[in-house]
Amino acid sequence: MWWRGLPRALRVGLLAGTLLLFLAVSGLLARYLSAENLEREDALALVRAEARGDVGAMLARLSGCRASASCVAHVRAVASDPRVRRVGAVKLLQLQSKTAGALFGARGKTRVAWTTLGGLPVVQCVDVRRTGNPLTGIDVRLLALSAPISDEGECSKPSEFERDEQQVAAEGGGR
Repeated sequence: MWWRGLPRALRVGLLAGTLLLFLAVSGLLARYLSAENLEREDALALVRAEARGDVGAMLARLSGCRASASCVAHVRAVASDPRVRRVGAVKLLQLQSKTAGALFGARGKTRVAWTTLGGLPVVQCVDVRRTGNPLTGIDVRLLALSAPISDEGECSKPSEFERDEQQVAAEGGGR
């Protein structure tokens, strides 16, 4: 074993350096992965408040919304929509985030599908902004919530490439 020929102090130093590097990478990875959970928790708290019809709690979850009269009016309209007023525990069915995996910040629409036991699913779009990086920390802010959309609805228009791919798939894979 080649490393046995190294002086003891160098071996201890290499081992300590390797351990510190491992801990640093592990810490950065944990910070990065926690942003996904943070977005999920924030979205869940928002739709729970919505299901209760709690406009105040919804406004507290939407960054900067209280300062805009149109945003407040929109939140009140969404909260009074009978499709979202529910009794019971809210369960997230699906969360598709356009900002997932962003290392250095991004903004996009997150498609949230949720329900309560025995109820029909509700699908909505949440405008999300991520800032920061794994070194300083990633901050997730919810900016807006849409009214319910169709169960198959999309939150953002597909790119030209995605439209072309969908067209080729619809035509039978280009046969």
